[in-house]
Amino acid sequence: MLQDSSMFTLDHRDTRSCLFKRANQQLRISICSTQLIRVSLSNDQPLPRRSWAVNRADDAWEPVEWSIAQNSAITTLETADLQVNVAHADGRITFTNRQQQAFFSDVGPATYNADGWLVTKQIYNSEHFYGFGERTGWLEKTGQHFLNWTLDPEPHHGPRIDNMYATMPVFMGLQPNLCYGVFFNTSFRSSVDVGATDAALLSLKTQGPDLDYYLVLGATPADITATWRELLGAMPLPAYWTLGYHQSRWGYDSSSTMRAIADELRARNIPCDAIHFDIDYMDGYRVFTWHPERFAQPAQLVQDLAQDGFNVVTIIDPGFKTDPDYAVFAEGLANDYFIKRADGSLFSGYVWPDDSAFADFTRADVRAWWGNLHKTLVDAGVRGIWDDMNEPTVFDRPFSEGGGNGGTIDLNAPQGAADERTTHAEVHNLYGLLMAQATYEGLRQLRPNERPFVLTRSGFAGLSRWATLWTGDNSALWEHLEMTLPQICNLGLSGIPFVGVDIGGFFGNASSELWARWVQVGAFLPFCRGHSCSGTRPAEPWAFGERTEAIARAYLSLRYRLLPYLYTLFYQASTTGAPIIRPLVYEYPADVATHALHDQVLCGSQLMLAPIVRPGAEYRSVYLPAGEWYDWWTGERITGAQHILVHAPLERLPLYVRGGAILTLGPVLNYTGEAPLDPLTLDVYPSGTSEWTLYEDDGISFEYEQGLSATTHFSCIETAQSINFVIAARQGSWQPAPRTIVVNLHSLPPKAVLLDEQPIECVHADGAITVSFVDDGLTHTLEAKL
Repeated sequence: MLQDSSMFTLDHRDTRSCLFKRANQQLRISICSTQLIRVSLSNDQPLPRRSWAVNRADDAWEPVEWSIAQNSAITTLETADLQVNVAHADGRITFTNRQQQAFFSDVGPATYNADGWLVTKQIYNSEHFYGFGERTGWLEKTGQHFLNWTLDPEPHHGPRIDNMYATMPVFMGLQPNLCYGVFFNTSFRSSVDVGATDAALLSLKTQGPDLDYYLVLGATPADITATWRELLGAMPLPAYWTLGYHQSRWGYDSSSTMRAIADELRARNIPCDAIHFDIDYMDGYRVFTWHPERFAQPAQLVQDLAQDGFNVVTIIDPGFKTDPDYAVFAEGLANDYFIKRADGSLFSGYVWPDDSAFADFTRADVRAWWGNLHKTLVDAGVRGIWDDMNEPTVFDRPFSEGGGNGGTIDLNAPQGAADERTTHAEVHNLYGLLMAQATYEGLRQLRPNERPFVLTRSGFAGLSRWATLWTGDNSALWEHLEMTLPQICNLGLSGIPFVGVDIGGFFGNASSELWARWVQVGAFLPFCRGHSCSGTRPAEPWAFGERTEAIARAYLSLRYRLLPYLYTLFYQASTTGAPIIRPLVYEYPADVATHALHDQVLCGSQLMLAPIVRPGAEYRSVYLPAGEWYDWWTGERITGAQHILVHAPLERLPLYVRGGAILTLGPVLNYTGEAPLDPLTLDVYPSGTSEWTLYEDDGISFEYEQGLSATTHFSCIETAQSINFVIAARQGSWQPAPRTIVVNLHSLPPKAVLLDEQPIECVHADGAITVSFVDDGLTHTLEAKL
C-alpha cells in the first residue's frame, strides 16, 4: 500500500527521539527528560547544530524511559510525566499531563512561507504568562506581542515598547495545577504573540529555516527555572565583591574625578565596592586604550583605588576605530578578524570613535583574540569589564556629528568559520552573548585564579553562563522605577538571575524623593549600581541632600549586612536555577492574588519588599500570602492571606520576613573586604518547623569547583512551650576566620534559655532573645522555654 506523501509518518525511532516525515518536511520529537520535550520541524534537512548553540545538546541528556503507541490518526509518546500526541494528517501536536490536562497545544498545523515558520497554540482559561526576557511593562504578559530582536531602543523607552537590548525567547505558562515553560530555540528574528491578535491564541513565528522549541512541564515555577539551568547552562558563582554597591556615571572624565568620587564615598560612610569607568577613560574612544592626559597613570590610579577597597570596572564596546595607526585595529585587520560586507569589503559603521569595524564573535579564534586584548586592562589592575553597545548598535551618522538612531550590522554580512558560514541575520541576536563569552573566557585565561566579572547590555538565552545583565538606559521617571521589579522578575523567570537596573535612572534628573525610593529597591537587587548620563545633574547619593543621603547610607548598609544571605541565594541560583528576586507567584502559584502582582517581590524565599513606586505616596496596600509574616521594622507578627494598609514615610521601605525565616547577616561594612564575617548574626523568625543552609567559600577563586566550600544547616521548631533552634556542624573543607555567632530569636520573653542543655545568660530586647557564643563549627542547640 502506498503511503500518503501529504501525511506525517513515523520514519525512525531511537532511544531519544522519533522522526516523522512527509514529502518535503520532517518533524523530530526528542525526549530530553521525562518533563522536557524538544520539537523540531524543518523543510528537507534541519540546520546543523552550531558551535554557538546555547542549548544543551540532545545527546547530552541521560536517556529516560518512554513509550510509543500508534493508531491510524495519531502517534502518542508518553513519559512518566506527560504525553505528546502527533497527528499524522498535518503534524499537529497536543501536550497533556498525566491527568489529561492539555497545555501549549496546536490549534492548527505549523505553516511555512517566505516569511518563515508560524505555529499557533491554544490559550486556556485562567492561563497566565511570564518571562520573555528583558521587557518593559508589568509582570503578567497575557495580551502582548514580543519581538525577539536585540536593539538600542529610543531614549526614554516606556512600558509599551516591545523589544530592547537583550532578547530571551523563554517564557512560562501557568494554569491551575500545572506550570510549563517554553524556550523558542531560534536566533533568527522571531516573535511571540500572547493573545495580542486573538485572546485565545498564542503564536510562535520565526524567520529561520526551522521551527524549533523546547517544552518543559513542571508542578511549580521552580521546576521550570531548574530546567532552564540544565538546558541553557548554570550561572557560575560571582566574586563576592560584585554583590556590593557599584558607583558609575558617564562623565567621570579624569583620574582626579575618580579619586574625588572614591574619597566622598568613604568620607560619607556610603558602602561601595566598585567604581565604573565609562567611555571617557579611553583615548579617542579606542577600546583597550587609556587617555594619555586625563588617565595618564592608570595602573597607579587603579592601585590607589584598590587600597581604599574599590574595584575598577571599565567599559568596552565592540567597535574598533578604523585608524591604520591604531595597533589593535591593524592587528584585527591583518588577521581577518572583522566582519565583512557581502561583497567582501570591510564592514564599518559609526559608533563612539566614528567609523569602526566589528569583530566576528561567532569564530573561536576571534573570541580568543578579543579575550587576550583585555591584558592591557588586567595588567593595570582592572577587576571587571562592562560590555556595552553590543546589540550591536551602529549609528546613522558619526558620533562627532551627533550620532544616534541606532541601526545594526548588514543582515547579509557573512559571519562564522568556513565550516558553518552564515549571515548576520542568524547571529545578530547572539552578538552580545558571544562578546560576553569572549570577554569572560579571556578574563579567566588572563587571571585564572579569580572569578571574572562581566557586565553586559545585550544578550540572549543562556547569558548567565558568562555575564551579569543590566537593563540598559532607563530614565529618571517614576514609571521606570515601577517597572524595575517586573523587569527583574521576568528576567529571573527566563533563566537570568544576576540582573539590575540603573538606580535613579540613566537619562534625566531624578528628584530626591525618586532617588530615595529607587535606592531602597536597588539595595535588594542582585546587581546594585547607581549610574547616570553625561549632561544630567550629579546623581551620587549625596547629590540629593542630607535626607536622601542618609536613606542611601542606611539601605546600602543593610544590603551589606545581608550579604551572607544574598551570597547563599547566588549559590542557590547557581545550583538550582532559582531566581534571586522572585515574583510572589513563584512561591505561591496557587494563590490567584499573586498572579498579576507586580509591585511586591521576594528576595529569596524569606524576605518580601513592597516599595513605594508613586510620587508623594506614604501609604500603600500590601498583600501578605498565607502563613505568618513579621514586620522587619517593628517585629510585629502578622497572619497572612490578607491585604493590609501600611504607612511608609520616605525613610521606610515596607519590608517583611516570612514566618520560619532564618536570616544570616554580617556586620556593617564600607566594602566587602574591609573585615571578615564577624559576628555572624542569625535572625530567627519562628513559625512551626523551618530550616536554612548558609553557603560560604573564599568569594574570589574557583576552588569551590573542587569542593573548597562550606555549608551550615540551621533548623528551628516552635511549639507552644518552646523554641528549639539547632546549628548543625559545619560541612566542607573551607574554614572561615574566627568569629562569634549571635542568635536573635524573635519571640516573647522566655522563662529560660539553654545552650547545649546548659542555662545561659541572654538579653531580651526589641522582641528578640539574643545569645552570643564562639563559632567552633560544631553542632549547637539553643532552646528557649516559653
